[in-house]
Amino acid sequence: MDTSVALVAGSSRGLGLLVARELLDRGHAVALCARDRAEVDRAAQLLARHGTVRPYVCDVGSRHEVDALVARVEQDLGPVDVLVSVAGVIQVGPAESMTHEHFEEAVATMLWGPVHLAWAVLPGMRSRGRGRIGTVTSIGGKVAAPHLLPYATAKFGAVGFTEGLAAELAGTGVSATTVVPGLMRTGSHERAMFTGDQAAEYAWFAPAATLPLLSMDAERAARRIVDGVLRGRAHVVLTPLAKVGMRVHGLMPSTTVHVMGLVNRVLPGAPVPAESATVPGHRADRLLGSEAIRAVATLGSRAAERFNQRWARR
Repeated sequence: MDTSVALVAGSSRGLGLLVARELLDRGHAVALCARDRAEVDRAAQLLARHGTVRPYVCDVGSRHEVDALVARVEQDLGPVDVLVSVAGVIQVGPAESMTHEHFEEAVATMLWGPVHLAWAVLPGMRSRGRGRIGTVTSIGGKVAAPHLLPYATAKFGAVGFTEGLAAELAGTGVSATTVVPGLMRTGSHERAMFTGDQAAEYAWFAPAATLPLLSMDAERAARRIVDGVLRGRAHVVLTPLAKVGMRVHGLMPSTTVHVMGLVNRVLPGAPVPAESATVPGHRADRLLGSEAIRAVATLGSRAAERFNQRWARR
């Protein structure tokens, strides 16, 4: 029996790396893709003992790069049976400090990326009468949290795309799964980009992305994601907070928006003038210089080390 081929976009680190590992452990040959050659090669080395893995460089925001990627994967490994789109960017800061470029990057990666990838693999899946497509969205694609506006904009689009795709694929043998996770301990606070008052934004985001009561163990999340995608489920919702948030917003959307407005009032304000540089988490951490926040974020920092999230020292 031929080995099933899986393509995991955004798999050089974090959740994507863990999803790829889970698929390898279940006997799939896995194609990794990311924008950074050094990172995706390092990920392939970390995963090599788990099975057949190939690294590729691709910007999923580019239709032409995605088409070329899928052609290379199918030439090297065979037809793509499973696609999981995980690639993402997180920009943290008040709306006043967000630029058009922030929105363009978020939408290109987290909305156009899943569209480009799905459209590249769907013709083959349809012709074979089988296939699994999973798109990792976010609770931020169901409930728009403050200080994450470009992220929420792209994720809301990804939710609509994947839910609509699932309906249109009904009865074809191909499924589309909308994955809606809450916060997960992947070390993402070290890779997120911070604008506005960068240090103050990092001070709230790092604990939120790390504390056990607020975030989920990433390895358990990866197992549940792969389970849901391979079974062809329409939705996989992770973390109790995500489930509660979706239900409350569905029943009382105006109340949810009001609550988010109250949350916004306690988050850091925009500097004057509002324009400021955008810096990665490890630089925001240095700007903050808080040993207390570093201690609170210990679990997340350990996850960053384990899941290839640490910035290379250059």
